[in-house]
Parts: sequence; structure tokens; C-alpha cells
Amino acid sequence: MPGKSYQQPQGNYPSTTAPAADYRLSPSRGRRTALWLLFPLLFLIVAAIGVLAGGLSFVYARDRVMPGVSAYGVPLSGLSQDEAAAAIAARWDEQTVILQNGDLVVPVAPADLGMVIDAEATARAAAGKGRTLDSLSALAAERSAWFDTPPVWRFDPEAAWRTLSQLAPQLAVAPVDATVDLSSGRAMAVPAIEGRELDIETTLTTLAANPAAVLRAGQLSLSVRPVPAAVTDVSAAVDEANRLLATAVTLEVYDPVRDEQINWRVEPSAWVQWLRLTIDPATGQFSWSLDRQIGVAYLDTLEAQLGDGRYLDEDETLAALSAAIQAQSATVTTRVRYPERRHVVQPGETLSSIGFDYGIPYPWIQQLNPGVDALTVGQEITIPAADALLPLPVVPNKRIIVSLSDQRTWVYENGQLKWEWPSSTGIKSSPTAPGVFQIQSHEPNAYAGNWDLWMPSFMGIYRPVPTSDFMNGFHGFPTRGNSQLLWTGDLGHPVTYGCILLSSDNAALLYDWAEDGVVVEVRP
Repeated sequence: MPGKSYQQPQGNYPSTTAPAADYRLSPSRGRRTALWLLFPLLFLIVAAIGVLAGGLSFVYARDRVMPGVSAYGVPLSGLSQDEAAAAIAARWDEQTVILQNGDLVVPVAPADLGMVIDAEATARAAAGKGRTLDSLSALAAERSAWFDTPPVWRFDPEAAWRTLSQLAPQLAVAPVDATVDLSSGRAMAVPAIEGRELDIETTLTTLAANPAAVLRAGQLSLSVRPVPAAVTDVSAAVDEANRLLATAVTLEVYDPVRDEQINWRVEPSAWVQWLRLTIDPATGQFSWSLDRQIGVAYLDTLEAQLGDGRYLDEDETLAALSAAIQAQSATVTTRVRYPERRHVVQPGETLSSIGFDYGIPYPWIQQLNPGVDALTVGQEITIPAADALLPLPVVPNKRIIVSLSDQRTWVYENGQLKWEWPSSTGIKSSPTAPGVFQIQSHEPNAYAGNWDLWMPSFMGIYRPVPTSDFMNGFHGFPTRGNSQLLWTGDLGHPVTYGCILLSSDNAALLYDWAEDGVVVEVRP
């Protein structure tokens, strides 16, 4: 029976185990224990409801955002509207939209694309959540923990247009016109390359169609459009260039002072480096232009062969060569130039003797050295360039030589003697200057007022004084007073006032033969 104890028997008997005791409460005792455990749990639930009700009452009464409410992904529970607006604006400022095309990636703020947040309006909308039956029903229906309020914002297409316009230069690739390559010694067409530019209108249309989608994706693809080249067909220029590339030109360089001819053959491999084929995009017409720097470098190699300070007029020579190449001329002629020189005065020298030695009328030296009235030994003066007395284009195949010591004149054409005559030059008090000059004028009958002389078949060759109106030159027997014929018996002796006297018949022959520009060399 329950509660009864048993004593273990003594001796060698098998042992037995008593049945386990049953410690379950009786029904009445179990109900009492459950009630005691339920009381604390009910107290905690009531307390939590009280706290929640109190919190909700505080939030509601204080006009703060209800629990569980967010906007634009930003938790706003318990925040005032000003605090909520600040949090929303800060989140908006952190947002970026990637503008992309190929390798170009440009992050911009939403405002740069005209997306402007109204943080205050968004905060007001968030604060209104949970304050009406409709919003409470919507809150109850939400599955997620947060009740997110969509942001209130607007799209300004003008702001987006300004941003895209500023970005356009980064995407722009200028087209490359078709051209002609001459580097291989043969003309070859180089095809045009199409350019591109940002298509602002299409990009803006895509953005304006659904700016919210662009904002959510954080990316906007930039549209571009092709820009065609202005010149695409250069076949005619290629044909022209290949025609000219068969042209080699001989540059004939004439030194009028030394009566020296130098010839250089200019091959296409040389001139093609400084002649450029230019194509007008508007008309498609082509022309040749000059790369002066390369052309001058080429002429420098030729000038080095001249020596003695002689040089070529770079612009004149390059222009003549270019014209000859385009006209496919076999030859082109230019002349050697001479620079000014420096002279150190030696004992016993005068301006007159220095001028005689250099072949320059001494008033020309005076003009180039203003203030030099008297010379001193060791003084440095400037001697005019020989070209100063050769102002006209030179006629290279004709030359007249006058000898002061022999009182004779020789006339050459194409290197061959044509005429030889006796002549008379200036007297000692009014000498004929030695030097290299040229025929500069023709007058059938010139008048010299200083001496009351009429000079037939007059051809001026130099001005004794650079600022004077009169010239020394060739003429026949002069007359005075329109009747008296002078110096007819004086040929072969100095008799003039600086001119070169020929017989009237010979002077007439020379007058008709020697055009302006023929070189006249007066030797001592």
C-alpha cells in the first residue's frame, strides 16, 4: 500500500525491486501552480501595451513620424518633420547617376540632371502616415518592416540640358577628312574618318520619358550621332599628285655679281617634303601649299654650297620652285643674293676709296652710316649689299662690261661676244663709279639740266647719290642748245660727267637690245 516500507530479507534469496513512486500533482494542485505562473506574464503584456500606447501617444501628440515609417529608404521613426526633411535631403545628396558611353563614365548628382527633391514635402507626407484610418490600413497591409514614403521631387529638363551641353565636348570626336599621302613617293588616298558628337536631344528625350527609372537605376546611357567628314573623295587629287611626282625641276641660280651660273636638280623626293596638297572642304577643289619651314631647310643645304655669305631669297625661290613643279616646267631661275658687309677703316682710306674698292658709289656708304663725316683708323662701317644697286629682276643671258682703264665696252649674249666698242667714261672730277649695276630706264633723249645736255638713246644704270633724281648711264653723242654735237672725237678717253659715252649709232643699237634688268659690270 502506498506509504508502506519494506525491509530487505536476509539469506540467499533473489532480490526484487519495488515499483517507482508517482510524484505527479493532483489536479487541484496543478491548476493553482499554472495560475501563479500566468499572473507575471499577463503583467508584462499589460505593461508593454501601456508603454507602446504611451509611446504612440507621445509620438502622435508631438507630431513626429510614426514608428515603422521611412522615406526614400531613410528610417524616420520618431523624427520631427524638420529632422526628417534634413535626413531625406542628405540621402538625396549622396545619390549619383552615372552618365556613360563607351569608356566615358561621368558620375553626376541628381540635381545636375534636373532631379530636384522637395525634402519638406516628403517629410510632411511621411509624418502623415499612421494618422488616418486609410494610412493605418495601408500600414497594416504592408509585409515589410518599413512603411516607405515615396520622395516628392520634380524634373527640370533645362537643368539636364545644361549639364549635357557642358559634357558634349568630352564626347566629341572631330571627323577627319580624306587626304592624300605622299610619303612613299607615290600619292595614295587616305580615307576619311567619321566623327561623333553627343546627341543631346535624344539623350534628353530618354531621360524625360522616365526620370524616376533613371534615378532608380543610377545610370543614363548617352546617345551619340555620327559626324560625317567634309571631304571623302580625293581621287582627282591623287591623280594630280601622281602626275606631278614625275616632275624633276632644275633650279638655275644666277650670280649677277660674279656672272656665275649654278644648277641644282630638285627631285620629287626632295620637293614632296615641303609641298602640301590642300583640299578645300567647301568645294572639294585641291591646291598645293608650301610648308615653308621644311622648304627653307632644304634651301639651307643649297646655300651652304654657295659659300662667301651668298644666299638665296627663300620666299622668292620657294615660290618659283612651287610654281614650276605645278606647271611641270623643266627649269626655274632665281638669283644669288649678297648681304651687307662690315669694313674696318685702314690707314689712308677715304669713303671714296672704300667705295671704289667695293664697287659701291661712296654716297651710298654715307647713307648707310649716318653721322660718319670723317673716318678714323680702326673704325667699323657698314658696306651696302651689292643687291642694293640691282633692284630689278636680272636678265641672265645678257651682260654688258665696261672697262674704265681700257675705255672700252663689250656686249655679251648667251656667253658670246656680240659687240665691242670704244667708249668714254667720267672725268676725274666726276668719275664713273665701278661696280655691278643694271639697266633701269630707257629714255629716247634724256636731258641733264646741270650741264644743259641732251643725251640720245639714254639708259640709266645707277644713281650716283641714292636720293637723287638723276642717273648715270649709256648715251650717244650729246647736244647742247639743240645744235652743238659734243665729244665726237673723244671716244676712248674720259670725257663725260659720269655717264658712259658710245657713238650715237652704237648707243641706238644697245638701246634696242638691252631691256631693263640687263646687268652692267663697270670694271676699274
